[in-house]
Amino acid sequence: MSQFTTRPEIVGSFGVATSTHWIASSVGFGILEKDGNAFDAAVAMGFVLQVVEPHLCGPAGDAPMVFHSAKTGKVEVLCGQGTAPAGATIEAYRAQGLDLIPGSGLLATVIPGAFDAWMLMLRDHGSLSVREALAPAIYYAETGHPMLERVAETIADLSEFFKEEWPTSYETWLPGGQAPKAGKLFRNPQLAATWRRVVEEAESKTGREAQIDAARDAFYRGFVAEAIDSYASTAVVMDASGEKHGGVLTADDMAGWQASYDTPLTYDYHDWTVAKTQPWSQGPVLLQALALLKGFDISAMDPTGADFVHLVIEAMKLAYADREAYYGDPDFASVPIEHLLSDAYNDERRKLIGPRASTEQRPGIVPGYEKQVELSLEVQAAISDSGSGVGAGEPTMAHLSDRKGDTVHIDVIDRHGNMVSATPSGGWLQSSPVVPGLGFPLNSRAQMFWLTPGLPTSLAPGKRPRTTLTPSLAFHKGRPTLAFGTPGGDQQDQWQLIFFLRHVHHGLNLQECIDFPLFHSMHFPSSFYPRGAAPGHMMIEENVGPKILSDLEARGHIVNPAPEWSVGRLTAAKRDEDGLLRAAATPRLMQAYAVGR
Repeated sequence: MSQFTTRPEIVGSFGVATSTHWIASSVGFGILEKDGNAFDAAVAMGFVLQVVEPHLCGPAGDAPMVFHSAKTGKVEVLCGQGTAPAGATIEAYRAQGLDLIPGSGLLATVIPGAFDAWMLMLRDHGSLSVREALAPAIYYAETGHPMLERVAETIADLSEFFKEEWPTSYETWLPGGQAPKAGKLFRNPQLAATWRRVVEEAESKTGREAQIDAARDAFYRGFVAEAIDSYASTAVVMDASGEKHGGVLTADDMAGWQASYDTPLTYDYHDWTVAKTQPWSQGPVLLQALALLKGFDISAMDPTGADFVHLVIEAMKLAYADREAYYGDPDFASVPIEHLLSDAYNDERRKLIGPRASTEQRPGIVPGYEKQVELSLEVQAAISDSGSGVGAGEPTMAHLSDRKGDTVHIDVIDRHGNMVSATPSGGWLQSSPVVPGLGFPLNSRAQMFWLTPGLPTSLAPGKRPRTTLTPSLAFHKGRPTLAFGTPGGDQQDQWQLIFFLRHVHHGLNLQECIDFPLFHSMHFPSSFYPRGAAPGHMMIEENVGPKILSDLEARGHIVNPAPEWSVGRLTAAKRDEDGLLRAAATPRLMQAYAVGR
């Protein structure tokens, strides 16, 4: 086995939280120490991350979560993915000369989902009040927090664009016309004022649950929705298409939506059961990959060797090909997910994995879906030669563009056995102009819809975009054991799959699984504008060594070496059978933290 230097796991017996910023991690841990539970900690961390990492997530973003409640004994999904507004139709967008939904601006917006998801989790499973949950975020927005270097770089890079095209963003992110400096205190007083008013309106009611529902009303049926409606109904702004467009999101859209609970999709793999979201996200691709890989002796492979890398890459190509052909909002599309996870289907699909790297998009054919698969391939062929989109659409890692957005991930386990895995994202400072008076921008998740009718991901009012956000929870021998996830757009389930396989088959601890070199495929169409694909391409950290890189190239992979410690941003938390808690976080970018006691 190849050897790599790893950091020790954090172990504890009281509470564990992992996140992507030291301030958020310390907030979550402080709540656990004050006898709050995992749900309280996750909510407070989620709001703080919107303040300290505004290039990665925001109040108007999205927040899918999978969690286990020690009280109910159930594992559930909380869907914080907003839907397309009533005015978001294929006809309306096509009438503006668009073939794809732009990756930024007001046309790319769906109903904000994160706020209601956090409030619903707090109401039903937490113990804090609205004031207590929002207090850390208000404090850091009002008094300031040290500006991350990457946030400062992102703002500086877009300063002229903000000044010329998005003046509300210029006022928020460059106060007084000065770009913020890395490491210096940065404040967002408008956002602090927004949260203070939410708290005030919440406290006009009596009782914790009533106050939380009042906060939800303030956001979706009160002053926040009114401010968004006022702005989106009149503003015409530049977006990624190179043209100016107005918005379609209205107060009526927001008033008619709320976060919801969902049944997780699960798959049994050896002694483990993995729980993911339904196919309104890309989550089931990890389960499909496991269904393909269970026919191979992975334990006999070097977890960083060429055989392992080749096998995992080829399995992911097949799983992601099915993602493109079949996944979408099950409320609108018939998704044959049981067939896609069946033994018979995967026994046949497994035969497609050979010694050579494939350069074809090869979805499986489910009876009755032949025309849908054909249409999906036609749409992909029309954009795969666009010359853009090589790589991922949502990274902020050193080897990829600073202009694009990213995500955060939170894993929390408390001493009671409650477990939360959440992947908040969207509402990035670079995705949309700041809404006047609120201190935050809208999201751009609608870019994941197609403007071609007949696909499971075709744009339609009230429909969820097939998000890339995909938290994970796993059981070992029926016992809730592991919460894990990562930022990273289309790579999220790829990196999580590698992490999980190394842990299950090679006995590596959480930190070793994360620290060993990571890789991913860029073979399939990106979920992000302009939806380009790079058939046969893969990215891998170069510290696997020249021998493995050459071996992969000899097998037909188009290898894009990445610098050491630059791919993947995994975090994980684990509860052993004896109650001992563990956590690990990636050292890449030096932003993720694992804490426990």
